[in-house]
Amino acid sequence: MTQRPSERITEEVTSWPGVHAGPGSRGEFAFTVGRRQIGHLHGDRSAHFSFPKQVWRELFEHGRITEHPVFPGKEGPAARRIEADADVADVIALMRLNYDRVVDRYGLPAGAHPSERAPAA
Repeated sequence: MTQRPSERITEEVTSWPGVHAGPGSRGEFAFTVGRRQIGHLHGDRSAHFSFPKQVWRELFEHGRITEHPVFPGKEGPAARRIEADADVADVIALMRLNYDRVVDRYGLPAGAHPSERAPAA
């Protein structure tokens, strides 16, 4: 049986120490490290993120993200369509990019042990 894209993404991202996932307040399925969201899914069709402006520009220039539909023309909020296996892999990589930034800056949340930190993808 083949997993849906959201199931594959959730299985991988929640395997990283300190990551929790669950429904958000606007119908999204959010992934958080402590109080910080690293991204969220809208079913099996799209993922949304927020990146620092310079990171956003680089990802946008390489075609890995598009503008967030709620914030057109704004650098930072980002979207990624999920249509193929390559998109699933890149959504995971984009979540990992945010995960590593959060953990590097704030550390793992209480209860997550640094020795358990998953290796970079």
